[in-house]
Amino acid sequence: MADKQPCIDERWVLGTDIESTIAAAGVKKKMLAYCKEMMCVENTFEAGAIGALHSHPHTQVTYVAEGEFEFTIGDEKKVVKKGDTMLKKDGIKHGCVCLKAGVLVDFFTPMREDFLSAD
Repeated sequence: MADKQPCIDERWVLGTDIESTIAAAGVKKKMLAYCKEMMCVENTFEAGAIGALHSHPHTQVTYVAEGEFEFTIGDEKKVVKKGDTMLKKDGIKHGCVCLKAGVLVDFFTPMREDFLSAD
C-alpha cells in the first residue's frame, strides 16, 4: 500500500510505494524520483479534468502514457494521445483538458521545490 513520498536523491522509487495527492479536481499527482537537477511526476486525469493554464520557471517535458488531451502551449492548441510528448520551456503558458481519462508523466528541470510542500 502506498504510504510515503520519495526523498531527494532516492535511487529506487517504486510507484506502488508512493502516495498520490490531489492536484486539482479530477487530477491526482504522484511525485516519483527526483534530485536538484530534475524531477519526475505522474499525473492521473479523469475525463473532463483540467490542468489550468499556468507557467513556471522550469523547463518541462510531458509524455502521454495513456488517454487523450487537448493541450495549449503558448498560442498553439493540439490534441495529443498515448506516445506523444510536449516541450514547455520555462515561462511559457500551458495547460490541458483531458478528453479521455489518462496519465501524463512530467519531467522538470530543475526540480519543482514547490511540489515538496504541496499536498
